[in-house]
Amino acid sequence: MNYNDLNDLTKRFLMNEGDVGVQTYVQSVQDILGQLSTRSRADKNRITAAKLALQEIRKHSRRLEERVNTLQEQIKILEESN
Repeated sequence: MNYNDLNDLTKRFLMNEGDVGVQTYVQSVQDILGQLSTRSRADKNRITAAKLALQEIRKHSRRLEERVNTLQEQIKILEESN
């Protein structure tokens, strides 16, 4: 995926078009980082650090999505009982 694809995804997300979530953006950035060529050890270390940060973002966003789903189910149950 290139930068134009990422820009298109961002534009669609901001305009509420399509079902694009955080995981899609994280995957896009991971793909871009994987395609970058490094010329120095410092650049390689920066890319590695960015990849690790993206893994943490992915992990936390999954937890948040699970929590949102749980809360939505609880709201639905509460609405049905009233």
